[in-house]
Amino acid sequence: MTTAQNKTCMTPVDPAGFIAAVEHPIRRADAEALDHLFRRVTGFQPKMWGPTIIGYGQYHYRYASGREGDFLATGFSPRKANLSIYIMPGYADFGPILSQLGKYKIGKSCLYVNKLADIDMGVLEELIRAGLKDLATHWPVQPT
Repeated sequence: MTTAQNKTCMTPVDPAGFIAAVEHPIRRADAEALDHLFRRVTGFQPKMWGPTIIGYGQYHYRYASGREGDFLATGFSPRKANLSIYIMPGYADFGPILSQLGKYKIGKSCLYVNKLADIDMGVLEELIRAGLKDLATHWPVQPT
């Protein structure tokens, strides 16, 4: 059986250099603030995943189908349209925390935020911790 490789894999690109190259000054400042927050909350060093995602920690998964791989435990991407924040592994309902966060949109396992000024950073910290705790009940989280 041939197994498909993940499209998003850890790369050797320097996250600090990636953040410094973000063109929009507010998006760059928000990325610097998120990097500081994720480092402090997770205790992990950042690594680039694919060309645009900064991840903190990683986990190895293996599904019943036999598909397995590695993925970032939590992180973000300072995209042109918004900040994509990857903090919810998709297993738990974080509605009570999200109700206090501020202005955001939600995807399957990430938040979309226009700018950090739109959300409560203390609530985001709580959400990052809750997401990691929930992920660890399914797959062991390792440092990066």
